[in-house]
Amino acid sequence: MMGKKIDHIGVAVRSIKEVLPFYEKTLGLTFLGEEVVESQRVKVAFLQIGESKIELLEPTSNESAVAKFIDKRGEGIHHLAIGVDKIEDRIEEFIKNGIPMIDEAARQGAGGANIAFMHPKGTNGVLVELCEKRGGGCS
Repeated sequence: MMGKKIDHIGVAVRSIKEVLPFYEKTLGLTFLGEEVVESQRVKVAFLQIGESKIELLEPTSNESAVAKFIDKRGEGIHHLAIGVDKIEDRIEEFIKNGIPMIDEAARQGAGGANIAFMHPKGTNGVLVELCEKRGGGCS
């Protein structure tokens, strides 16, 4: 099986501090923690919902992809992350099958995961993230 589960849904926000109460208090989700991913110029916060997570993405620079996303489309769903095993093999398979990749090699994402993004041109307009952690999958 190529995808194991929906690992998380990324949500672009202007301010984690401002939206976090909605996710914690209104929706009753469990806050798992926050970190800065310097390479992506974002601060992220993860919240647990069942076996999956919601990842809040706050830009730390006006030059980040998330800042540009918010400027163009506003706050909202940014990407869908699929937990996979052997991410490099998955990337190779997609490239071989003509699926355009933003990342042609895995890179480090939040929580020490190896990640790679598929280009929305090959996924019917959805930004899809492949996500792998040690031991398989992303969570």
